[in-house]
Amino acid sequence: MDGARQPERRILLAGGLFAATAALTGCSSKSTGPAAAGASPQARPTMQPTTRPTTPEAAFARLVEGNQRWVSGDLQHPDRDPDRREFVAQEQKPFGSVLACIDSRVPPELLFDTGLGDLYVMRTGGEAVGPVVTGSVEYGPMTSGTPLIVVLGHQRCGAVKAAYTSLKEGEPLPGNLEAIARALRPAYEQTVRDGGGSDPVDTMARNQVTLTAASLRTNQDLAPLVRKGTLAVVGAYYSLDSGKVEVLSGAPS
Repeated sequence: MDGARQPERRILLAGGLFAATAALTGCSSKSTGPAAAGASPQARPTMQPTTRPTTPEAAFARLVEGNQRWVSGDLQHPDRDPDRREFVAQEQKPFGSVLACIDSRVPPELLFDTGLGDLYVMRTGGEAVGPVVTGSVEYGPMTSGTPLIVVLGHQRCGAVKAAYTSLKEGEPLPGNLEAIARALRPAYEQTVRDGGGSDPVDTMARNQVTLTAASLRTNQDLAPLVRKGTLAVVGAYYSLDSGKVEVLSGAPS
């Protein structure tokens, strides 16, 4: 999929795009003479790529602004066109890494109003982590200087609810779902110690975020970057009702 494009293919694609545009605007029905036959397609103007934030503060501000647009509906849909696709085809340098839940209602690229090449995204049930997931989260900061990690939990998390019920009743989940329950056990145990509040499942979802963010923030590979100030690890919670992202821990200042 990343192979070099041949010049002939570029000419054919450009010509096809021009012909289609002319037909849609009605120009083709009026331009049937020799002048039309000799016309050449105009090159599409190149859009300037969005500037990549290089500090935790700037990256965090970019996500906050994007979420505010998501909440209000005033979306920009940045970095989502063919020019952006071509710009990142050979190299990527996302400004953020997001560990989120698999829930279909919580796509980070949409709720932060970002685009192609802006974010590394890892999604697991209830933000459950293990060596492969942790390595995936570490990839951006350790290989391309990504300055921000966000652990994003959310309202009414089905994975957290299933794990909470399983652990409370002592009934294992079927198949490999049990691995999710095991990964979420520390959050469950903290929830039980703290009394759970009026909604223990929601409390557990928040605990899972803060515990996971703290673990990443202090692990042997990421901690030096955090101490140096080149990386921030933020714990956050997404409201399905409002669309707003609430910061729970670690916001850079």
